[in-house]
Amino acid sequence: MKTQVELVRLERSEEGVFGVLRIGKRLQCMTLEPPDKGNRPDVSCIPPGRYRCRKRATKRFGLTFEVREVPNRSDILFHAGNVATDSRGCILLGERLGAIDGRRALLDSRGAVVAFREALQEEEGFELSIVERYTQRADPSSPVGQGEQ
Repeated sequence: MKTQVELVRLERSEEGVFGVLRIGKRLQCMTLEPPDKGNRPDVSCIPPGRYRCRKRATKRFGLTFEVREVPNRSDILFHAGNVATDSRGCILLGERLGAIDGRRALLDSRGAVVAFREALQEEEGFELSIVERYTQRADPSSPVGQGEQ
């Protein structure tokens, strides 16, 4: 597992935990996870730290990667989705931020997943580092990138 993948969490709210994913030194895509609820299965993001990931084929999401060695958790995948409720504790990928039905969301998710798979197609696994670098938004009622879907 030579490839380094880093998830940098930048913003958290009741709508979820938003961040960016870097592969090597390259910015790959945006991320969205459920809000932090103490690492509870199916409803929470996972704690910051270092995790091993391995390639996994699933019926629902096809070929993806699974985050392993998360205490008291399993089946944490990278997959497509737009809002935190599209995830049961997984990491959603998207190309940009926006809004859907008045909620902050990731947009162009399927394209981000395809690019993620392509970037890691030669890998059977990688090490994932999750770090938090939260910032405050001045006006929480006006999400960044809100507008067209």
